[in-house]
Amino acid sequence: MSPHHITVLGECVADAFTEPPGAANELALRVLPGGGPANTAVALARLGTPDRFLARLSGDVFGRLFRAHLEASGVDLSYAVAAAEPSTLAVAELDATGQATFSFHAQNTADWQWTPEELAKVDLSETICLHTGSLALVREPGAAVIEEFLATAAAQATISIDPNVRPMLVNPQVYRDRLAHWCTLADILRLSEDDLELLLPGIPPEQACDTWHAAGVRLVVITLGSDGALASLDGERLQVPAVATPVTDTVGAGDSFTAGLLHHLGTRGLLGGRLAGLGLDEVAEACRFATRVAALTCSVAGPNPPWQHQLMQLATTDDT
Repeated sequence: MSPHHITVLGECVADAFTEPPGAANELALRVLPGGGPANTAVALARLGTPDRFLARLSGDVFGRLFRAHLEASGVDLSYAVAAAEPSTLAVAELDATGQATFSFHAQNTADWQWTPEELAKVDLSETICLHTGSLALVREPGAAVIEEFLATAAAQATISIDPNVRPMLVNPQVYRDRLAHWCTLADILRLSEDDLELLLPGIPPEQACDTWHAAGVRLVVITLGSDGALASLDGERLQVPAVATPVTDTVGAGDSFTAGLLHHLGTRGLLGGRLAGLGLDEVAEACRFATRVAALTCSVAGPNPPWQHQLMQLATTDDT
């Protein structure tokens, strides 16, 4: 592991997509490894950023799928916990635009059972950024354990959080109740426009950014789908356009955007503290790069982020 790497903490989820039925009264499912934090860890590794994933991986058929997928993408699993509990399953239904709606099967599954003893074993001395979010931050008993871990890690690493609100599984009020505390821990808050509407209904993005800045977050990035992304650094704002692409589905696009953002900032030496050297120009560059990563994810089925060489091919195509 490189002396400068990113650590990601959170869940793996088996994303099951409906397939055309082969017979009457039959539902066929195609299962892909997913979960917001896992998708971000995979995307970071594929982009060339050394990263470690802190996960609780079941020994069941889905857990074995997760492990193989993560390792094949180059993710370091040296601190992954071999969990006795089953894996989390999500069934996705896609609408005509490729947007997914998930129903979760997540009661007492492996992802939420973190203990202080498990995370106490993790060495963060070489971590420049710790990223987490999604369900792992709101599902007990592990959520409170992760919050304590973030507070400890903040002494040496940039903290990045993606709320990734899942209202079908957790009441959005649970996220709202915890968000102010997360803002005291985080340096970077990345969320979608759907997250924004669930967290602060009816509040304009710019006002939301100012609210979260006042609570402690220096960089807020709100992804806006086909309208690109809005970034706010200490109240200075910019918007970058989306990259036009044929959309197969949008599963994992936000996770890939986060990975692109962190990868770009990390390669330029801007992670590892409270973002003291970060300016608006660097934020713009990072967001433009992240939109390219997200666009390539949208162009294929499921949470399948691009490899570094695919980004280079896209850049070459854009220049011609």
